[in-house]
Amino acid sequence: MAARQNGGADRTAQGADEKTPLLHNRRYRQESIGIDNSIQFDPEEPDYDSVIYSPQGSPEKESPQEKITEDTAKLLSAKYEGLDYDLVENSLFVKEAASNNKKLIRININRWVVMLMIGILTALVGVFIDIMVHQLAGLKYSLLKSWIDSCVEKGCLSIPFALWVAIDTLFVCFAAILVAYGEPVAAGSGIPQIKCYLNGVKVPHVVRIKTLISKVVGVVFSVAGGLAVGKEGPMIHSGAVIAAGISQGMSTTFKKDLKIFKYFRTDTEKRDFVSGGAAAGVSAAFGAPVGGVLFSLEEGASFWNQALTWRIFFCSVTTLFTLNIVLSVYFGRPGELAYPGLLNFGMFTGVSYFWYEIPLFLLMGVAGGLFGALFNSANHKICIFRMKYVYKPFMQVVEAMMVAIVTATLAFVSIYISRDCKPLGQDASEKPLQFFCSDGEYSTMATMMFQTPEQSVKSLFHDPPNSYHIVTLSVFCVIYFVLACWTYGLSVPSGLFIPSLLCGAGWGRLFGIGVSHLLPTIAWSAPGIYALMGAAAQLGGIVRMTISLTVILMEATGNVSYGLPLMLVLLVAKWVGDIFNEGLYDIHIRLMSVPILGWEPPATSTTISARQVMSHPVTTLQQVEKVGQIVEALKEPHSNHNGFPVVDVPDETDQVTSGRFRGLILRSHLLVLIKRKMFLERGQTGAIRRNLQMEDFREAYPRFPSIHELNISPEEMECSIDLRPYMNPAPYTVSEDASLHRVFRLFRALGLRHLVVVNKDNLVMGIVTRKDLARYRLVSLRSLDLEELQMSH
Repeated sequence: MAARQNGGADRTAQGADEKTPLLHNRRYRQESIGIDNSIQFDPEEPDYDSVIYSPQGSPEKESPQEKITEDTAKLLSAKYEGLDYDLVENSLFVKEAASNNKKLIRININRWVVMLMIGILTALVGVFIDIMVHQLAGLKYSLLKSWIDSCVEKGCLSIPFALWVAIDTLFVCFAAILVAYGEPVAAGSGIPQIKCYLNGVKVPHVVRIKTLISKVVGVVFSVAGGLAVGKEGPMIHSGAVIAAGISQGMSTTFKKDLKIFKYFRTDTEKRDFVSGGAAAGVSAAFGAPVGGVLFSLEEGASFWNQALTWRIFFCSVTTLFTLNIVLSVYFGRPGELAYPGLLNFGMFTGVSYFWYEIPLFLLMGVAGGLFGALFNSANHKICIFRMKYVYKPFMQVVEAMMVAIVTATLAFVSIYISRDCKPLGQDASEKPLQFFCSDGEYSTMATMMFQTPEQSVKSLFHDPPNSYHIVTLSVFCVIYFVLACWTYGLSVPSGLFIPSLLCGAGWGRLFGIGVSHLLPTIAWSAPGIYALMGAAAQLGGIVRMTISLTVILMEATGNVSYGLPLMLVLLVAKWVGDIFNEGLYDIHIRLMSVPILGWEPPATSTTISARQVMSHPVTTLQQVEKVGQIVEALKEPHSNHNGFPVVDVPDETDQVTSGRFRGLILRSHLLVLIKRKMFLERGQTGAIRRNLQMEDFREAYPRFPSIHELNISPEEMECSIDLRPYMNPAPYTVSEDASLHRVFRLFRALGLRHLVVVNKDNLVMGIVTRKDLARYRLVSLRSLDLEELQMSH
């Protein structure tokens, strides 16, 4: 009777039995390994991967106001499952591998074909977004310009103001409805969610076709609606969704199976293609194929290999080429490859920079780190407020509309009160706005406010010196900083790159003007160069990326000579920002309570053993197990275990171990076995001889049946299943004396979902899962104390 203990694999134990001497009791563990006790734990609280139940047996309902506090980032959510990035090398897998020798070449070719398709489709989605934003924003600004030009003389400016507010509010309302009532995971840039997915966490609905539609259509109306957002971040998420869908050759949403690419229906293969899709999104957004590969490596993919690098680079280049071809046709210049990405910084000509300006660039990096830390801290507090009070779909739509109204109002008022006018011919804006300027002049504030953010960035980079007054830039930077901080996190698809670049370009150009005024006798670079460095500093201070962002900006500017100052600025911005808080993507991941694993284990983890972090006792199964026992294990009310150690018949008197370890069987495989009725008759001990192959398990992927959906008769409950052909006979295990540092590295490097802990006699002692490792975190670099995170439900 093996399946008797309460515990599990991807879901950890319900808590140690009082007779169990292992260190699974929370309070005991905190004292024994020096955990920071600033977070209090209820000793009667169920363990963190279970469901809270009321005494009456129904799940307790807590209002969002009761659950959300300032310590939300110190929680882990039980709703997130791990992904199976480790191959199950059972008998069926070995048999398939032996028969697939002649098919390996075809499978490898199919990988390149899928990457080609991902690159082309991602580019087409990017073209759709770019053209739609161009058309909608063009119509909006043309209409507003005609009204403003006519009403300046007639004194009816309230009409274009009301029209501006109404258009922006309508557009943003539509985008918010798509997210709030359609697919909430489509909100934001999607980069934190994709980062979690590639790290090994299954984020619900993150790569669904419904998410893609909401993201693509929503970002068009968010940008056209005048919000302080960009379309580059959502392109990365869109590319990842396209990759996940194409690689599977099926759609679970539309219940359509094309019967192709069946071999890729595993978490491992799907992860690799999603990495390519994310890189293709960067390539489409910035025209940076190398930057896309590095972005996917630095910010996304947790597991990498050389062959994958080549395929991802091929995907990124395909995206860039397709985007160029289609946009050249759209703009009436077929074959002219002058449209590298959705965001084109334009060519920087003339003197790049002088050597004595490098210290000034480093100073700008410090400022970018400080501004980035301030931005992240303020946005974190705003998001906490949203999670606590703005949690209903209707309220989310109303908030988005309110932000749109405020954004349009501030833009109009800032242009209205500005008297900074410059002669026509110096402006890069497509629709220069005269407003109260004299004939032949335009309003410089309108150059930044009366066009899309991408066009504003280009104007700040390339407008000649003396195009902007210091007061104009100062007012714009303050307004846009506040708006960008407030906007990111709304229930609309929104990118962070462009608002950060635009804000940084504003104060960077202001810095350059100030330097030239203070020391007019010295030759300085053009203000646009300082705008570029300020944009890099601001973006680096917010997202804390270094290598990939340097290459992305170099490719976007088309000038490799900026590599050194850009790298120095980004490094300094990251170092300064890290003193105060994390990057914004990491902050939002913490707010999502996702059990993500960082690159490195906690610094003091060598003093903690696997025995102290493992879950115990564990639900185990015998090699030939009764169907009733398996169903009982799968139906445990407080958990939803993903994997079960398979053991010999355990000693009933042994209260410490769970039997001699023989292998590991996945929940998904058990469900398929029960659905296919792979039963042995009562008294039968030999293996059943039926045609069951690995392809049968892939056909059920990714939405395996629930145990409650399967009909099992009382007679079948008395039958048995021989688990030996289907279990992994040699999964990764670790000694109970191994350190947390070693366990973390093994778990992280191999992409594991469960790691069985055994003693010297190979008896099962417990099991380690992602959440067992993610719950330990350093309080600060100065104290090196660990804190143990609570589990939210």
